[in-house]
Amino acid sequence: MKYLITGGAGYIGSTICSALDEAGHTPIVMDSLITGREEFTRGRIFYKADIADAAALKRIFHDHPDIQAVVHCAALIVVPESVTRPYEYYQDNVSKSIEFFHNLIENGCKRLVFSSSAALYDVVPGFMVTEQSPLNPSSPYARTKFMMEWILRDFCAGYGMKGIALRYFNPIGADPKMRSGIHVEHPTHIVGKLVDTAQGRLPVFQITGTHWPTRDGTGIRDYIHVWDLARAHVNAVTRFDEVFERAGNPADNYLVINLGTGRGVTVREMVAAFEKVYGKTINKVETDPRPGDVAGSYCNADTAGRLLGWEAEMSIEQGISDALKWGEVRQKILKY
Repeated sequence: MKYLITGGAGYIGSTICSALDEAGHTPIVMDSLITGREEFTRGRIFYKADIADAAALKRIFHDHPDIQAVVHCAALIVVPESVTRPYEYYQDNVSKSIEFFHNLIENGCKRLVFSSSAALYDVVPGFMVTEQSPLNPSSPYARTKFMMEWILRDFCAGYGMKGIALRYFNPIGADPKMRSGIHVEHPTHIVGKLVDTAQGRLPVFQITGTHWPTRDGTGIRDYIHVWDLARAHVNAVTRFDEVFERAGNPADNYLVINLGTGRGVTVREMVAAFEKVYGKTINKVETDPRPGDVAGSYCNADTAGRLLGWEAEMSIEQGISDALKWGEVRQKILKY
């Protein structure tokens, strides 16, 4: 089967493509390469195009009328950057997605899996959130995901689309076969920064915020291996109608599913795990929180197990190990 992956030249999108390949399916990649990497599209059907380009999308469906569903990963994703560049985030993530959703309908495609974010959730007592937990997106990036979910929900109700919003927690690691990984030259995610510190590309790792109301004062997150994340998408798109049947075919044609491990890990705990896998201590310093930071949350993944038949299988240590391996080969694969 064929599936269209927007942002398929990015970190998560390219890993989803690899997981689809391994499951015997054909990913069709649509990516503007504003942040994605052409190196990740080699050997794949690739269209270099913006998601708001109606003519490009029409061409894709003309060439591949047998596309079964879409995974919409394309977005700007850096929280601190969204605080200083809100216009670009609302334009790229929200305005262009509206056009994309509309053009999907025009091309007769009504099954969509949307890459959403756990950044939508409010901080709750105990920090574990379910799909019914209160929302309080605290950055322009998170608010774009919030808006995109509501827009998709309305499109599903109004135009007969069916949408699955997968709320990611914190992806770590790389494709275990080293086909792709974090591709930005200066990663903003915790493990990417730890790897860059260990391998000398950063002088020191900053523990941003040490006075949160967590067990050790540092932020708490749910770190999920990117390959586990990709496997969940394979289940969502290849069992799309079955997922809705398991959910009782909700009247609004819309589902929300958390993707995480079900385990909360603080920044200090992640640093300790990293140093154990790496075999050395790294330079680190405590600093103030970054713009848009919150204490954090971790995932109740029961809905993913029930609807997707999925659970996270790979450990944090495996994610760290794969990230370190990718850090060694990244510059051989990518040309900055």
